[in-house]
Amino acid sequence: MPTASPDDALPDIEPSNRTPIGRVLITGARGQLGTDLVAAAAAAGIPTRAVGSTELNITDPAAVDSVLKAFARSTAGVAGGRSVVINAAAYTAVDAAEADAEAAYAVNAAGPTLLAQAAAQLGLGLIQISTDYVFPGNGARPYEIDDPTGPHSVYGASKLAGEQAVLDAYPAAQVVRTAWVWGATGSNFVKTMAKLAATRPTVSVVNDQRGTPSYAADLAGGLLELAGADLPGGTLHLTNAGETTWFDFARAIFAELGEDPDRVQPTTTANFPRPAPRPAYSVLSSASWSAAGLTPLRDWREALRAGLATAPAAFRSDEPPVGETRSPLR
Repeated sequence: MPTASPDDALPDIEPSNRTPIGRVLITGARGQLGTDLVAAAAAAGIPTRAVGSTELNITDPAAVDSVLKAFARSTAGVAGGRSVVINAAAYTAVDAAEADAEAAYAVNAAGPTLLAQAAAQLGLGLIQISTDYVFPGNGARPYEIDDPTGPHSVYGASKLAGEQAVLDAYPAAQVVRTAWVWGATGSNFVKTMAKLAATRPTVSVVNDQRGTPSYAADLAGGLLELAGADLPGGTLHLTNAGETTWFDFARAIFAELGEDPDRVQPTTTANFPRPAPRPAYSVLSSASWSAAGLTPLRDWREALRAGLATAPAAFRSDEPPVGETRSPLR
């Protein structure tokens, strides 16, 4: 496997429009993206309060009020800078959400609403993470931030409801949509492929769904750049650059692991039905991110190479994947 320097793990988060960050509160801090946010903040020397779901249930109004007030008090003596809440907490079990809409809406819509209301009252910045699933998935070009939404799953609908509620409650908040997230923490497509590469002679993966793999460590750097930028509220898109299919993504993973990519066989969505429909096309345009003066992320394939080299043990574990992967395979 190729080697990578520590500088390969994270993008530059010192753009010209950055202002000092006073403190950051990261919710969902034990999850895939949250873990990398905590690590990136530590590497950048940003004072951080990190809370997982056991420390803060974002659907509990009293808990949200208490934690955000305590965070605001902790920032009161910090000279300059912007104190920001980054909400990485989410209900991401796409198929399970079809039968448990109440839980999905509680975490993906009601919880972010509470965070937005409290952040607005306390004068804190807020970044809400959202998803490509808010779009209908039948496009033929990368989705822009103002393209019509139209989710086809409970998961997507609950995330869209969260976007709308956050911006209604706090217009100065930022909503950041991303897609196909993978990283060294938690369950994801890259880990699943690495496991299957070690245990199966072949694996079939759908070749009729197109999107952009997004490395959680790169997303973390971009989100921290946004947290320190002097930008108005609204919606942005943030993924690694480029696009691919799940099939070609799997072949790339096999190749980077030193395995024969021809062991990955193509199949179709129709041959692999799931409770929740998957978008056929969910590439997100980076135009809004670049137009805001923020640093675009590197190509997805370059990020894959660096991610596998930076944390090789995480992708060669003998432990089976835990939880639900959003990526369809056979």
